[in-house]
Amino acid sequence: MAELRHATVAAAVRASSSPSKRDLEVSTSASSPFIPSPRGDGGKDGALRSSPPLHHRFPLPAPVRALLAFEDPRSPSAPASYRILIAVLACLALAALVSAPSVWSRLICNAVAIAKIMNATLILPVLKQDQIWKDQTKFEDIFDVDHFINYLKYDVRIVRDIPDWFTEKDELFTSIKRTVKNIPKYASAQFYVDNVLPRIKEKKIMSIKPFVDRLGYDNVPMKINRLRCRVNYHALKFLPGIEEMADKLATRMRNRTGNVNPYMALHLRFEKGMVGLSFCDFVGTREEKAMMAEYRRKQWPRRFKNGSHLWPLSLEKRKEGRCPLEPGEIGFILRAMGYTKEAQIYVASGQVYGGNNRMAPLRNMFPNLVTKEDLASKEEIEHFKKHVTSLAALDFLVCLKSDVFIMTHGGNFAKLIIGFRRYMGRHRLKSIKPDKGLMSKFFGDPYMPWATFVEDVMITHQTRTGLPEATFPHYDLWENPLTHCMCRA
Repeated sequence: MAELRHATVAAAVRASSSPSKRDLEVSTSASSPFIPSPRGDGGKDGALRSSPPLHHRFPLPAPVRALLAFEDPRSPSAPASYRILIAVLACLALAALVSAPSVWSRLICNAVAIAKIMNATLILPVLKQDQIWKDQTKFEDIFDVDHFINYLKYDVRIVRDIPDWFTEKDELFTSIKRTVKNIPKYASAQFYVDNVLPRIKEKKIMSIKPFVDRLGYDNVPMKINRLRCRVNYHALKFLPGIEEMADKLATRMRNRTGNVNPYMALHLRFEKGMVGLSFCDFVGTREEKAMMAEYRRKQWPRRFKNGSHLWPLSLEKRKEGRCPLEPGEIGFILRAMGYTKEAQIYVASGQVYGGNNRMAPLRNMFPNLVTKEDLASKEEIEHFKKHVTSLAALDFLVCLKSDVFIMTHGGNFAKLIIGFRRYMGRHRLKSIKPDKGLMSKFFGDPYMPWATFVEDVMITHQTRTGLPEATFPHYDLWENPLTHCMCRA
């Protein structure tokens, strides 16, 4: 574990207040109609809030000019002409085991950004019940609501619930009349002003779904991307109880041997749902393969068809590195990187498909594998079992604090952790993203000597350790926040 090392305190201090300081450097001049109307001066990140009203400086589109003057229609002083202009945006987020907090954070960041673009009021996001895990977590069950609202009060008006004056609450998420659909993926800011804002003005309150990746990165103003960064890294904060338990788990992880030792966090994506959704072929008995085929046929009948095309598709996906790594495969990669059986490894995972038999090769190579259930008492963990997402939040924070983080498959959870570590100065710690395409080639060659395999693994992963990278077009800011969140200009 000689390669594991601790981040410096100075790096964390340098990063702690970065958004507001960096935003002070951003010019307030703009040719875009999406600059927010000022809501007063002072407060956090308030560098852009003391400028004169935009309609005094720039000619703006009619919808934005109208919303610059909107008032709460419940206010007696609100002119009749503006009583229809209250724009309240409700977003739906779909929960998923382990990746749920990371999925939610992306959606919530986008919801805040879209509300800012349209100068709309944001209703505290509703987190939809997941159909597979039956989890009914509410926003306030996992995030600090007061901190969220207060931190963003100078950016976006956020209300906790649907206003009392709105009498069609039951229809908000079910009625076509109250739902904005058919928003293209990675839509531009102008798209929302041209197509969504008029409908919100007409109906007063609308919901938007689906909402995953419905706002682009390169086609929105830099200020909007910076706002997303502030939401992601500062406004969204887990409840104190979750953070305190995660600190305890990380401390226990470091003290397992009696001395303060570094530890590795492994995000193991090999749950039944992930294996099925990947449509990749894995080692197993005929019975296991038949059961998986039946599972895929029931869950994804359109993709499964008659199953005859899946074998060549699986081979192609594996060559392209689009298949999850099995526990045994990630074990070989870690041993090739030089990690020994003494390595302390925290495993963040759902129920691994294949159970103990599937985990046996990895556990034989690295016997010090532990989970949150191993580190916490039954009484401690019981409180968090009320919501699957609370358990996922614990995994997220323990992984974030690790000295080395390694992922076995892509996804929001791993991307967000790598992005957080980069943003908070923890990129000096390793965040390993295996090259699964090259690994599949190595694993497919039974005649490759171990020494050659080790050399190839080491060379391949020299530049895959989580250092910040230059942002290129269509590269999302969650995994690599360098340009949007960490640069002064």
